[in-house]
Amino acid sequence: MAESVYKIIELVGTSSESWEKAATAAIDRASQSLRDLRIAEVVQLDMHIEDGKVAAYRAKVKVSFKFEGNE
Repeated sequence: MAESVYKIIELVGTSSESWEKAATAAIDRASQSLRDLRIAEVVQLDMHIEDGKVAAYRAKVKVSFKFEGNE
């Protein structure tokens, strides 16, 4: 098997419905501009509160993808 290098970035997805949808939103957006996504790890969950009620669920996600460029 050939050697590979992967880059890891951190994203925050939001949803008014759930943490799962917040994490999915982050991956959906990342897949629009990045190729070869490999692993996503949810590292933190929190909520935005307004007037004593949950306004948004937030999921911080680490995403890895195959590194190909000279960046």
